[in-house]
Amino acid sequence: MVPPIQQLFDKADSGSKFKMQKFLRIVGYSVLFSTTTLFILLCVRTLSLDKNVGLQLAHWEKTKNISLAIDHELRDELLDNLKEGIRIPTVSFTEDDINTTALLEFNAFLQKAFPTVYSSKLVRHELVANYSHLFWVEGSDPNLIPYLLLAHIDVVPASESDDWDVPPFSAQEVDGFIYGRGTLDDKSSVMGILQALEFLLRKGYTPRRGFYIGLGHDEEVKGNQGAVSIVNWMKQRGKQLLFVLDEGMLITDSLPIDGPAALIGITEKGSATVKLSVSVPPGHSSMPQRETCIGILASAVSRIEANQMPRLFGYGPELRTFEHLAHKFSFPMNILMSNLWLFSPLIGRVLEKQPHTNSFVRTTTAVTMFNAGIKVVFIEYQVQRSKKTNKQTQGCIKIKMYPSYNLKVNVIPSHAEAVVNMRIHSAHSLKEVLDHIESTVADERVKLELIEGFEPLPVSSTDEKSFGFQIIKKTVLEQFPSVTVAPGVCVGNTDSRHFNDLTSEIYRFIPAWLHSGDFLRIHGNNERISKQNYEEYVMFYSSLIQNCDIQKLPELHSFDHDL
Repeated sequence: MVPPIQQLFDKADSGSKFKMQKFLRIVGYSVLFSTTTLFILLCVRTLSLDKNVGLQLAHWEKTKNISLAIDHELRDELLDNLKEGIRIPTVSFTEDDINTTALLEFNAFLQKAFPTVYSSKLVRHELVANYSHLFWVEGSDPNLIPYLLLAHIDVVPASESDDWDVPPFSAQEVDGFIYGRGTLDDKSSVMGILQALEFLLRKGYTPRRGFYIGLGHDEEVKGNQGAVSIVNWMKQRGKQLLFVLDEGMLITDSLPIDGPAALIGITEKGSATVKLSVSVPPGHSSMPQRETCIGILASAVSRIEANQMPRLFGYGPELRTFEHLAHKFSFPMNILMSNLWLFSPLIGRVLEKQPHTNSFVRTTTAVTMFNAGIKVVFIEYQVQRSKKTNKQTQGCIKIKMYPSYNLKVNVIPSHAEAVVNMRIHSAHSLKEVLDHIESTVADERVKLELIEGFEPLPVSSTDEKSFGFQIIKKTVLEQFPSVTVAPGVCVGNTDSRHFNDLTSEIYRFIPAWLHSGDFLRIHGNNERISKQNYEEYVMFYSSLIQNCDIQKLPELHSFDHDL
């Protein structure tokens, strides 16, 4: 017989088990309900999110666009002009070392290549800072705010010894491509814009909305003479711009989506170039201190590389890029990309694994220079003599610097310095970057000096009221209907960053087609453009100029009744 007290315990246990089972069922049902609801929400957003619809279905103001049919004769002309422009080596080595002789030659070449542009009564040309150009194309309606098409004439250095397949300034054709420095960055834009205007003017075109064409001559070395002088010219005359379109992003099929994408840059990362230096008394390697200046600096640099700034995916405009492309990803990535409000931490972790995508999710760190030790300078005077008289005809001094491995290996240097370049994410500030470096180094012996720095550029709008973005998008889709248009972030910097006081709407896009292996050609070896793609440049700018002739964008609700 079970004692009464035991019966009470058994009943209590039975009651507790029942309550626990009931509680677990409630929790299970709640979890199932929440999971089902969340899954439905994710699916609904995935199926309904298509940022590319926008104004495509709206009733756009009609313009009488001139069809730019490029026949054999015009094709030969535009290709010959591009090639001749590529052959002029308008190289910028440094801010103080620019090939001004080539720039003057290029000035004369433009007048020869585009005679209608230079002779038209609608066009006024200004030579700015001796080598840059500003064209004003007068519109028929002075009440419409003008815009600016921006490009740059100068190119980065290139040498035949750099393993080019053809000489870098030869503009040779190989398998349908024109090879040469500047074919992508950025003479195709320079020539394409002017060639489009040349053809339109020949056909009697008069724009309704006036516009500027700005061609800088020193973009590759910061643009402080060319672009800045153009900006100052406009400021002095009280000019304001509706939008600016410069180089920057392009069309690519290298993204993991269904079809190619045209990315329109809406901002640029900021930059901070910081010099770290350590100075100590010199010494002899036989009696070294516990740490040398090289060791101190190396430790500081190592800490900077090991302590990257935090991942910020989802806090900047890169979020818009993935939302615009979300519907082009395959399952299950389309669900993740359509619901970044939930999955952005996961996507950010994936993106930071590769250098080319890591640059979109954080402020990046790159140690670009490290100097220490002693160098020996050899001064050599070379004499050239006449073969007939053996008399000196000319002489020159050559200065060469060599690391003195054999001569000074026992000297402990007194000074070491390194340069770190940070490309600043839109959600960070220049001050935050400098504070991060200082707190990471945390060594009073290491002196920090900001060589140059600027904040991330303002983010331009992309909504249905954004005239510049919507016109560029419309023009892209008219010419390249298979692409998906999305806003993007430029990790490099362009001349357009100097124009922030003239407009809040700055976009960076060229109609260049690049495959995955082509990105290394920009500033690298074998830079090239296909003949077909350059023809598309001319067509694109021709359509863009004419599409800007509308007075205003259509209302978003203008197509509601058609649905």
